Amino acid sequence: MPMTIINYLKRYSPVMLALCLLQNVQAVTPQNPGNTKPGSALAPIRIGMIDGLSGAFSNAGEAVQRNLQIAIERVNARGGVRLPDGAHPLQLSSFDNKQGVEDSLTALKHVTDQHIPFVVQGNSSAVALALVDAINKHNQRTPDNRLLFLNYSAVDPALTNEKCSYWHFRFDAHADMRMHALTEVIKADSRAKKIYLIGQDYSFGRQVNKSARTMLAEKRPDIAIVGEDLHPIGKIKDFAPYMAKIKASGADAVITGNWGNDLTLLVKAAKEAGMVTKFYTFYGNGLGAPAALGDAGIDRVRAVAEWHPNAGGADSDAFYQQFRQRYPDPRDDYVHLRMQLMVEMLVTAIEKARTTEAAAVAHAMEGAHYKNAFHDAIMRAEDHQLIQPLYVSVMQKKGESGVRFDNEGSGYGFKTERYFDARLTALPSSCKMLRIK
Repeated sequence: MPMTIINYLKRYSPVMLALCLLQNVQAVTPQNPGNTKPGSALAPIRIGMIDGLSGAFSNAGEAVQRNLQIAIERVNARGGVRLPDGAHPLQLSSFDNKQGVEDSLTALKHVTDQHIPFVVQGNSSAVALALVDAINKHNQRTPDNRLLFLNYSAVDPALTNEKCSYWHFRFDAHADMRMHALTEVIKADSRAKKIYLIGQDYSFGRQVNKSARTMLAEKRPDIAIVGEDLHPIGKIKDFAPYMAKIKASGADAVITGNWGNDLTLLVKAAKEAGMVTKFYTFYGNGLGAPAALGDAGIDRVRAVAEWHPNAGGADSDAFYQQFRQRYPDPRDDYVHLRMQLMVEMLVTAIEKARTTEAAAVAHAMEGAHYKNAFHDAIMRAEDHQLIQPLYVSVMQKKGESGVRFDNEGSGYGFKTERYFDARLTALPSSCKMLRIK
């Protein structure tokens, strides 16, 4: 067995590693997934993940993979997915798209060639839009090999508005929903007077800046937008020039949708510039950002998400601690409830449909209700947008009131500043979906 495969299995699937070594089964890397699972009486139900596992945003793709894997392990530990012929295990097959549209479409061809019924993706709205278009065409051409697209992070509002599709479901709050929550917090901050917008130059980054301008104008017309930048995605190695512009503008707050390495390097440059500006972010609570900021982020960095480790309650704490036990390396500590929720909702829909056929599962997913002890969400049928609560949290030192857990071993965690019930996060949709009977 190649050493790279052994290392992968040690980190992500020790049970699979033991099976491979003891039974002399040939292991396969996620980029070359196998079709069977050792010891399974029935064929696995495969989920094809298309995302960046190499390059500038590999840390984001690997974080997704961990979240999906632990969710799948939970399902399999309780027996798998119940269908009329018995219980089937779930299996994740990952395809590296190098964060590009063309590589994503190539990966999608591998998914369809292998008759994988479900594809998941999220780290790039540009990729998601291309996949929706390709899947619409594929499902129309090949009705006996249709597939369903589950989106865990691509938050361009168009995906559940003018570009909505019967074959696409989004499990993250879209950019306008997240911005609505952030701007509600800004609205209540009487000291906020000057805002600077910075983001990645593609559909999502442009939408974040547009939403910020529109919502601030409605909620706080006294606030001035003192600057706006869009930078090449994944290309900037030093954000110092951008920080110099922000500092010169006199901004007291920055809004950014940056994610992955673009966010880590941005906040690192802010710390090095000695900036005391507040940062309102979509993803500032992980992937190295808290450690990069250190004390400079305390009370200044905010993030918006459907959940965070210090949300509170015994069941929420247990959920987070189970993840940490499964992935004890602090570098692996980036937990997304929505990805694990997505797997659970998919399993429930498959079992309700009594098949993995895409149209039947989609029908079962519409209007589905997910509820556990600390989260409550509904998949809106009209546009396939998950409606769920959102938290705006603020960075604090671990051990401060309400901050039991830190992020990625950094010594810093996030504390809830505002909680938005699901009813307060739902926004109207312009979706006019072509429904499949």
